[in-house]
Amino acid sequence: MRIEPITADMLEDWLALRLALWPDAGAGLRAQAKSLLVHPDALALIASEGDTRIGFVEATLRRDYVNGCETSPVAFLEGLYVHDDWRNRDVARALVVAVEDWAQRQGVTEIASDALLDNRDAHAMHKALGFAETERVIYFRKALS
Repeated sequence: MRIEPITADMLEDWLALRLALWPDAGAGLRAQAKSLLVHPDALALIASEGDTRIGFVEATLRRDYVNGCETSPVAFLEGLYVHDDWRNRDVARALVVAVEDWAQRQGVTEIASDALLDNRDAHAMHKALGFAETERVIYFRKALS
């Protein structure tokens, strides 16, 4: 398995993986991906086996408050996806270790992530990767007319 920074020539493969993770995201995925490639506080990595793209991770340095964290900035996993056929083969672990290495080179001492309350698979994965749950939050919204 090879893990490497995503480049512009990998965009279509990366977009296919992003769409698998966020199927309802719509057209904004491409523009958002392109902006991550040039963002100074972002990291985007892709995992490959031979010529097959099998997963990706995106992380940013967040300087605002991150729930459950004590420092700033914090490395935040914005997206982590491994194709179904490659799960439980340490692909996610390798991607997260690469983010941790990047974060430590930035002088960061904490890494954080989130998952929807009902996404038990994501909860289990985070725990298996050494994350500790810090708190649960439900967001509310009220439309103003």
